[in-house]
Amino acid sequence: MANFILLTSEEALANFKQYRLGQIDGTKAKTLNAFYGEIEKALKIPDFEPDLDVLDSLLNDLSWIKQPDVALYITHFELLLSQEKKEKVLIELLSLLDAIAEDWKWLDDEDETPKKNFKILIQHHERAIAVLEKEEITFTTI
Repeated sequence: MANFILLTSEEALANFKQYRLGQIDGTKAKTLNAFYGEIEKALKIPDFEPDLDVLDSLLNDLSWIKQPDVALYITHFELLLSQEKKEKVLIELLSLLDAIAEDWKWLDDEDETPKKNFKILIQHHERAIAVLEKEEITFTTI
């Protein structure tokens, strides 16, 4: 299954009821700094500092989350990072999230870190489709 999943309805979210879900509202995450605050709250990230490298490290850990299935659910994608001057910031973030989800798939069984299934769920929006397709980031729609 793709790391990014576009949800066509709220009912589709029921497929992820066993997941530890962290919701990011694009209306509250129009800048990267605002996104950092939202993801920190959504996933209750401990000892977070607003930085992509720190976010990468923490999301590749997730030890504070007991559930094996974890998902970010992004609503109002059309407004996510919309006040950033360059779309490159959004692309870097999406690429990072995709890489993190891939890293979890390839975690060695010998690693002492409990394995997680990490997904990025996005409320269906044409901007999401356009950005993901342009950047050739694999996604599925349900």
